[in-house]
Amino acid sequence: MGKTMKESRTIQTSHVLPPDTNHHGTLFGGQLMAYIDNVASIAATKHSRSLVVTASTDSVDFLKPIRVGDAVTLEAFVSYTGKSSMEVFVRVTTENLLSGDQSVAAISFLTFVAIDNEGKPIPVPDVVPETEEEKWLNETAENRAGHRKARKLHSQELAAFFTPKPHE
Repeated sequence: MGKTMKESRTIQTSHVLPPDTNHHGTLFGGQLMAYIDNVASIAATKHSRSLVVTASTDSVDFLKPIRVGDAVTLEAFVSYTGKSSMEVFVRVTTENLLSGDQSVAAISFLTFVAIDNEGKPIPVPDVVPETEEEKWLNETAENRAGHRKARKLHSQELAAFFTPKPHE
């Protein structure tokens, strides 16, 4: 039995304050990445109702600066599921609170794995898309999953190459 995407939907809004910004007066990229991982992990947990771990972050595409004084809103939901893995889509919007102007500031896809108390992967429910946006995200997910697998293989090759060799 599946769960709808809206059942995992998680929304987080924060006021961008000076301690969270760089010398340009924009939100630190690392701070936004922490927000993204946090909201995505909540969505994955809501879908699986189990412990989850981050398996990968495809990318964080910074599309527009998020300025001090703005509100930043992150919306996350499970967009695709495998046997024990979940792809989570995160849309980040920024809003100038004085003018009301809003725009998409970043997009990200993350993969989480549901685990038991011993850290072993466990099955997750299928995800059921309902809206046109959800259907599109779900239908295009296998292509993203293929890119993830290829990227992971490349990362493993790099790790093997850069692993220190014992002295002979």
